[in-house]
Amino acid sequence: MTGIKVAWAAIGGDPALLSRVSTVAREGALEARLPVRELARACVGACALAAAELGARRAGRAEVPGVRVDDGALATAFVSERHLLIDGRAPVSFAPLSRFWRTADGWVRTHANYPHHRARLLGALRLPADASVEDVAAVLAGRSALETENTVYGAGGLAVALRTAAEWAVHPQGVALAGRALVERERLGGARARALPPLDGGTSLPAAGLRVLDLTRVIAGPVATRTLALLGADVLRVDAPELPEDADAHADTGFGKRSTRLDLGLAVDRRTFEDLLGRADVIVTGYRPGALDRFGLSPEALADRRPGLIVAQLSAWGAYGPWGERRGFDSLVQVATGVAAAEGSPERPGALPAQALDHGTGYLLAASVLRALTEQAGESGEGRGFTLRLALARTAAWLTAPGGAGPVHAESGTAYDRPDAWLAETDSGVGRLRHALSPVSFAGGPVNWARPPGRWGTDPARWA
Repeated sequence: MTGIKVAWAAIGGDPALLSRVSTVAREGALEARLPVRELARACVGACALAAAELGARRAGRAEVPGVRVDDGALATAFVSERHLLIDGRAPVSFAPLSRFWRTADGWVRTHANYPHHRARLLGALRLPADASVEDVAAVLAGRSALETENTVYGAGGLAVALRTAAEWAVHPQGVALAGRALVERERLGGARARALPPLDGGTSLPAAGLRVLDLTRVIAGPVATRTLALLGADVLRVDAPELPEDADAHADTGFGKRSTRLDLGLAVDRRTFEDLLGRADVIVTGYRPGALDRFGLSPEALADRRPGLIVAQLSAWGAYGPWGERRGFDSLVQVATGVAAAEGSPERPGALPAQALDHGTGYLLAASVLRALTEQAGESGEGRGFTLRLALARTAAWLTAPGGAGPVHAESGTAYDRPDAWLAETDSGVGRLRHALSPVSFAGGPVNWARPPGRWGTDPARWA
C-alpha cells in the first residue's frame, strides 16, 4: 500500500481511512520496468476513497464505503483511448510525425498530432508542409538532440531530447521540481464556498450539484473532469473556437460532460464566461501556465474574483522553473524525465504500457478536488477556496524515484487477459461507442456515466 499512502497523504487524506481500500490483483496488468501498476492503483484508489469520503460526509453517514481497486479495470481504463471504437472504427492515437527520431548524437521525440504543432515542427526544420517521415528523418539525422529540442521549441513546436533520470535530476527544471510536493495545495482566504446540499436517499453520487468549468484538453485534465462527471458533477467544457479538439479524443474523454465554445476575446462571450464563473464551484485548467493570464484566469485572479472557488491547475512541466511555460504532453515528459530511457534499451528508448502520467495525474487531480470539497464541507462556516497544482513531470519524478510509487508486488491472481470485462457499448451523438468503464469503484457508487459524449463544442454555454 506504499503508493496509495503517498497519494492519499498528498491530497490531505486521513490515514485511518486507508483500511477501506482493497485491491484485486491481476497478473500481466500494466507490466513495465517502472512501478506503473502501483502508481495506477495509488492514483485511482485515492480518487475512489476521496469520492466515497465526500459521499459519506454529504449523506451524513459515519462510515465511509469500501473502495475496490481492480487491476483489470486500471489496465483497461489507462489505455481507454486504445479501446475506443466509434461505429466499429478505431481512432489513430499518434500522427506519423509524433514519434522517436534518431539524431546525430542520440534520440529526440516530437509531438505533432495537432495541425498547428505539425506546421511549427516542419517550419523549424525548414521543410515543406507536405514533408514525409523520411524527409524529417534525414534532417534530424544530421542534428544533435539538444539542438533539435531548442530549435523546435523556439518555433512553438514540440520536441524533447532523450535524458536519463540522472540527467534530468541535474537539469534546471528537474531541480525546480524536486523541491515541490506531488500535489501542491494552497488554502485561500475570502468568503465561504457555496455549501453543497446534503445528499438525500435518492442519489449516491458524491459530486451531485457540483458545477465544474473544464478548461482542459487532450488526456489528463479531461480524465479528471470525466471522473467528476461520473460522480455527479455538472461539468461544462469550454474551448476556444480557433483551437478545435480532435473529435476522437473528445469521444473518449467527453463522457458525462457538456461542451461549448467561447471566444474570450469577444465581449459577449466574455460576459457569458463571467456568468458561468460566477456560479462555478470548481475550475480546472490544463493549458500551459500563463496562457490564460491575459484573460484574468490565473489562479490568483480567479481566487480574488470568485472567493471560495477551487482552482485546479494542471501542467506538463510545473508552473515554475525555466520550462514552466513550455507546452508538453505525456510522451514528451516520459522522454525528458528518464522514463523512456528506463523502459528502453541501449539501442532504442521505450515507453510505458500506457500514457500513465496523463491518466494517473488525471485521477489524482480529481481526487484532490474531491478532498478539497470534503474539507470545505467540514469547516463549520469557515470553508475557503483552494488552489491545487499538479504536473506530469512531478508525477514522473514520483514514478522514477527509488521506492517512489512503491514496488509492484508479485501477487498471485487471475491473469489480465479479458479487457472486455471492463468495456461497455453506448449510443451517442457521434455514433455507437465501445469504451472503457471508469476504474473508480466504491460500494454504492456509479458504474457508468449518466450521459454519453456529444459533439465537441455544440452545447449551450449555461449550467444544467
